[in-house]
Amino acid sequence: MPFIILLLLQHTAENISIFERISEWCTNVIQVTHYPGVFFLMALESMIAPIPSEAVMPFAGFLISMGEMTWPLVALWSTLGSMVGSLLSYWMGMYGGRPLVLKVGKYLLLNVHHLDATERYFNKYGPITVFICRFVPVVRHFISIPAGMGKMPMTTFLSMTVVGAFMWNMFLAWAGYWLKENWQDLKGYFHWIDIVILVMILLVIVAFIIRQVLEWKTQRKNKIENESKME
Repeated sequence: MPFIILLLLQHTAENISIFERISEWCTNVIQVTHYPGVFFLMALESMIAPIPSEAVMPFAGFLISMGEMTWPLVALWSTLGSMVGSLLSYWMGMYGGRPLVLKVGKYLLLNVHHLDATERYFNKYGPITVFICRFVPVVRHFISIPAGMGKMPMTTFLSMTVVGAFMWNMFLAWAGYWLKENWQDLKGYFHWIDIVILVMILLVIVAFIIRQVLEWKTQRKNKIENESKME
């Protein structure tokens, strides 16, 4: 794990340059297409595409300050984009995630019990989880997939997604509106937050793998002991 973190930090400069190129592309899309571009980019941002909302909404806020866009339409198009992208990811999880886990889950140390646990979790904590994750970098790109796998009720999922996305999108747009031509200052700050969140996710994944391997070894050991007793 220290090696993984070190490797991640070594490539931070490259990641920043990639982030800058994506940001430049996003601003070009919005400049050319305006509101449909905001919708398109925020739909991608709510899926697994590497489109950061920090490269979209602050620029939209800047354009509002320049009189090229309006608050109501930016709010409408960005929220609709987030909703559509999240809904597509939700369907991916519901109709594709469960069959995939059942088919190849054993190679990823996943099984039907994990699916059942995911379903129980989203039945109990789904609304607050989806809402909070709309404000968490990196995580918001993926949260709709496990929500679909967990069969979270569609109406609840959409309502929490819309409320959370609206609040987050408007916060970023307000920041861009307030900073005006300095809106790009936000990108570097949020990118470092993305790095920290990514490292934390890697730590959780590694901890999960270690736990599953230990459980597998324990089960295998118990199975061997039981078979030897039967002999």
